[in-house]
Amino acid sequence: MVDSFFKYISFEKRYSKHTVISYQSDLAQFTNYISEQFKCSDLSLATQIMVRSWVLSLMDAGTSPRTVNRKIASLRSYYKFLIKRGEIEKDPTAKVRLLKTQKDLPSFADEKELVNLLDRFEFTHDFEGLRQKLIIELLYGTGIRLSELIGLKDSDINHYESALKVLGKRNKERVIPIAAPLLSLIAQYKAEKNHVFGGNPNAFLLVNNKGDKAYPMMVYRIVNNFLDMVSSTEKKSPHALRHTFATHLLNKGADLNAVKDLLGHSSLAATQVYTHNSLEKLKSIFDQAHPKA
Repeated sequence: MVDSFFKYISFEKRYSKHTVISYQSDLAQFTNYISEQFKCSDLSLATQIMVRSWVLSLMDAGTSPRTVNRKIASLRSYYKFLIKRGEIEKDPTAKVRLLKTQKDLPSFADEKELVNLLDRFEFTHDFEGLRQKLIIELLYGTGIRLSELIGLKDSDINHYESALKVLGKRNKERVIPIAAPLLSLIAQYKAEKNHVFGGNPNAFLLVNNKGDKAYPMMVYRIVNNFLDMVSSTEKKSPHALRHTFATHLLNKGADLNAVKDLLGHSSLAATQVYTHNSLEKLKSIFDQAHPKA
């Protein structure tokens, strides 16, 4: 049933490869634990006591509450699958509570910092320079995820409608508008890329120095290096630019539902975390401007 479960979340639920790998790791870890501690090698026979014992062992080992909760969620998904298939009657995770976690506000760069980088820094005009600027412009200008960025193909750029097509989580497609300057930069980059590596309409938009598909660490290094020059934000990653995109939109009065759609969130709950940053800015303005503040 474990193999059937992984096929189910991969092909029917369309979970990402990273999520499937996490589920596989979590279930394997739990299987090993109950086998060693309770001499039980069948996940379908696990009890609530076994699950709670595993959670306690994770906590004793110093595992973060966020990671423990993710592992509990993996088990819950599996046991819901078993119940749905009629393999078990009771879910051993049903009464296992999630741990309390500290909600960290998303880390984002200041607006002036990004303007200084993108408008005043002199990127080189060769292939590498254009690629560096395009990576930062795309992440900040569209809010796409790292995996979505490296998955972009030349054919995903619609120059006529000034938009790009993104394949997000669970293979959900969304269309994001792009500004004229970014569209112009994409055209410059593509021309230089085609000059260096040759043209292919189905090729990946971002490639490494050998013309192969860009990889996550390459993008992370580029973003980290350039943000490190201008930004004081603690996290200098591609995801920080996604947070920056959402925060700056909301600070300028963008509709929360519109930001949700741009980010590709399935519900408003995931998007609402950015309203805390906007609220902090409003408090700052209030403190500075109101006579009774």
